[in-house]
Amino acid sequence: MKRIAALLLLASLSAKALAFDPFVISDIRIDGLSRISAGTVFNYLPVSRGDRMTDAVAQRAIRALYQTKFFSDVEMERDGNILVIKVTERPSIAKLTIRGNKDIKTDDLKKGLKSIGLAEGETFDRLALDNVQQELIRQYYNRGKYSVSVIPHVVRLERNRVAIDIEIREGQVAKIKEINIVGNHAFTDKQIRDGFELGTPNWMSWYSKNDQYSREKLSGDLEKLQSYYMDRGYADFGIDSTQVTIAPDKQSMYIAADVKEGEIYKVSDVHLLGTLVLPESTLRQLVFVKPGEVFNRGAIEASTKAIKGLLANIGYAYAKVTPYPKLDKAKRTVDLTLYIEPGQRVYVRRVIFEGNTRTEDNVLRREMRQLEGSWYSQAVIDRSKIRLQQLGYFKKVDIDKKRVPGSEDQVDVTVKVEEQSAGSLQFGVGYSQYSGIILSASVSQRNLFGSGDSVSVSGERSSYYTRFDVNYYNPYLTDNGVGIGYNATYSKTDFGNVSNSEFANYSTSQRAFSTYLGIPITDFQSIRAGLGLSSNKINSLPGYTPQQLVDYQNEIGNYTIHSTIGTLGWNLDTRNGYWAPTRGGVLSLNSEVALPGSTVKYWKLTGEANHYWPIGHGFVLYLDGQVGYGKAYGQNGISDAAFEQLKAAYAANGQTLTDMRNDFPFWENFYSGGVRDVRGFQDNTLGPRICSGTGTPDASGICNGSYYSYSQPIGGAFKVLGTAELYLPLPFLKDVNTARVSWFVDVGNAYKNWQSFDASTLRASTGLSLHWQAPIGPMIINFALPFRTQRDDGHYEERIQFTFGSTF
Repeated sequence: MKRIAALLLLASLSAKALAFDPFVISDIRIDGLSRISAGTVFNYLPVSRGDRMTDAVAQRAIRALYQTKFFSDVEMERDGNILVIKVTERPSIAKLTIRGNKDIKTDDLKKGLKSIGLAEGETFDRLALDNVQQELIRQYYNRGKYSVSVIPHVVRLERNRVAIDIEIREGQVAKIKEINIVGNHAFTDKQIRDGFELGTPNWMSWYSKNDQYSREKLSGDLEKLQSYYMDRGYADFGIDSTQVTIAPDKQSMYIAADVKEGEIYKVSDVHLLGTLVLPESTLRQLVFVKPGEVFNRGAIEASTKAIKGLLANIGYAYAKVTPYPKLDKAKRTVDLTLYIEPGQRVYVRRVIFEGNTRTEDNVLRREMRQLEGSWYSQAVIDRSKIRLQQLGYFKKVDIDKKRVPGSEDQVDVTVKVEEQSAGSLQFGVGYSQYSGIILSASVSQRNLFGSGDSVSVSGERSSYYTRFDVNYYNPYLTDNGVGIGYNATYSKTDFGNVSNSEFANYSTSQRAFSTYLGIPITDFQSIRAGLGLSSNKINSLPGYTPQQLVDYQNEIGNYTIHSTIGTLGWNLDTRNGYWAPTRGGVLSLNSEVALPGSTVKYWKLTGEANHYWPIGHGFVLYLDGQVGYGKAYGQNGISDAAFEQLKAAYAANGQTLTDMRNDFPFWENFYSGGVRDVRGFQDNTLGPRICSGTGTPDASGICNGSYYSYSQPIGGAFKVLGTAELYLPLPFLKDVNTARVSWFVDVGNAYKNWQSFDASTLRASTGLSLHWQAPIGPMIINFALPFRTQRDDGHYEERIQFTFGSTF
């Protein structure tokens, strides 16, 4: 067809150019122009005044004007020594519409059409329209719609314009009725097709669309088929042929692949050749295929990747590792050679930042672990990228390397960032079954004036809780990354207003100020140390507040608790992501001490260890363990003499007073249970429970003669929690950064103190959990079934739990 078109074009050009007697052009006149200027034509015309005109020159000139695609017809005539060029302009596209398309978005189609010159305002070319028609049909074929029709309509308008209307009739997607693998004997169809994207219709096809044919998907599945065999020793496996058959109605498809399994091969030897810049013993540790083992292409690819990675970490940024397997079909062995070409070792000349219009260069540079003048290292480049992403100032971070022109051993590293707003003004409405409606507001700037400092002012209010915070943090007080922060807080709680949970009825009003240092140890480890002052007013209500708490407060002898708090914590974070990690974990240990001089002297320790493991096929296993312990120390409360007087006053009223002055303060107790703890139980309701006033709960937790019918949770000085969670790769949740579903088992409880711990009283639950980054804020929905309970838990069990929006 192309040859015929070329002959027709040649014949046309010959016809348009009259036979000229050679002459010298004294002037050039162009007739027929309306939209296109004469200057534009002269720019493309290969002749000018003073040139000698011949038949060959005329044909060349006509060809040049045709190639501009501005004209549908070009003729040349002679008027004396004047060259007359008569042109017919192609019409311009006044309007372009596409209708009937559902599978491909109109905007995407128009972008593709514009790239080939078919757009409003462009010159109309019928050949381009025909090409577009064929390309659209091909795209729909790739999506399995073989009954598609693309019908272009061209309407002539005034002033040499056209309106193009492309009508698309998509038709139905052809469904795959059969997939036949012929020649497989070692493995069943189910085994080798386990990872295929294509398949026959099943109950999830409405979502996965696995039964819709795609050429790209078929190519991918055939590659998976080859990998399946070659990873299991079949080194000479091959696919002899593939047939895709479409039924006459273009609604059904049949796929067949003829394979040749071959034999299982073993590795006879592994050679490392080329330029070994590291000891061979070091490189062999990264070779995951050993002599005598079954041939495994996946292991070979992992070996080449590992060696290249190691070389890239010591400056060989462009290293190549090429595997050469030599098959001995008689012995069924493979002699494997890994040929190593490290290339020139390079160092980084400059680190260049682009795209940071608001953020200062030094804010980015201090997060870079790749230094100028040092050997290039891919590992520190990758770590630098993660640190920049964790700042939260940038929507996108890309790091690229480029050779310095004229140098073989230098590269420049370019860091391209796309900034996003680091400041926010937020108003939120949330809800949890624990605290009811939650109102919140905050003003924050994480990158103050581009310096990397952060400041925030926030407030939150619920049915029983009010809190205001002001924070400031400078992450680089010193050049080595020691940061300093300040925090001022006011909070007020009234547990008597908690809906559903019926907590021990008392209220607190606290003011606090603290300063703290963040001290990095490594890129993954840090220490946090702080010192603060707080004043906490505790109000109890006799008859409503459990008598034990009233007694403790009387023995302390002060309703306003003044504390000087010292904190020290250590954290190790190796997770590969924040919202939805799939590997790595967190180890943390934190301490809080009310220093001498405080109204009540105590200390608290909390520790947590968790880890994520990918276990294949999209499943991720998560294990977490937490423990908390607190204890009072020194001499607290009123003097011994005052205590004896108070004890006597109690006795006069027929009451017994127990010495609790050195007990852990109840307002600092640990709690257990809830949407983020032992799920299936109301928030903070597990652990010790007592009745309001002086009542005593029975075995079912009923308080007879008390203000509340049920015993009230008061927490304890010791807490333990364990969680096992399996994240599920559900097909309708493809973006794990937006939502994740897991099956969980929680075990835990809170106890009065360490001595009260009894494993037989641990509570446990299981169920499903959805974590969703909803537009209104983070949402958690749990369906939980407690399966290890006590008789008095019934009032506090919950099957469905949820919380959304901001939470304290």
